[in-house]
Amino acid sequence: MRNGEFKDGEKTLRAKIDMASPNMHLRDPLMYRIKHAHHHRTGNKWCIYPMYDFAHGQSDSIENITHSICTLEFEVHKPLYNWFIEKLEIYPSHQYEFARRNISYMVMSKRKLMQLVNEKLVDGWDDPRMPTISGHRRRGYTPESIRNFAEVAGISRRENVTDINLLEFCLREHLNKIATRTMAVIDPVKVVIINYDETKTELLPAEKQPRG
Repeated sequence: MRNGEFKDGEKTLRAKIDMASPNMHLRDPLMYRIKHAHHHRTGNKWCIYPMYDFAHGQSDSIENITHSICTLEFEVHKPLYNWFIEKLEIYPSHQYEFARRNISYMVMSKRKLMQLVNEKLVDGWDDPRMPTISGHRRRGYTPESIRNFAEVAGISRRENVTDINLLEFCLREHLNKIATRTMAVIDPVKVVIINYDETKTELLPAEKQPRG
């Protein structure tokens, strides 16, 4: 397979586990498939590529990941994740599953967001309308406000939708502490003071951040 002797889909490499397992992911799962395609990093060096379930645990192990955080749909994949790590005798990373963070009025699906980018309905992943970190950065969200939102909202194994007002509250709360206050007279009226010494001046200090 690695030498490129076979065409795409002609051969696959499977792990021999248990075809009678109640968990379908343990029924001799695919490990490698043939794909003659140019890779953006390795070029045409490889014509076989690992399946997600096979690569997941190894990638975590190579990087010494202690907590591999996944969404709930990967819970049924966990036995296979552990099986590969055990058989390969590599660093034992552990997978933990939590509910995905859903926010009201936001599209959070990467597949749907990618469709918006590919169809050029938005100006890339950092478009201010996108619910991405780079998109929020361009909208003025601070790292501190996003971290605070994540801490306040917490984690759960139950599917739920967090109100977007909580995210906006966390931003307002942080900006209220760091934003510089300024004043300006948009439509000034000329006033002449006739009982003040023309040679005298006074400086009045104004706080940039009275609540800092």
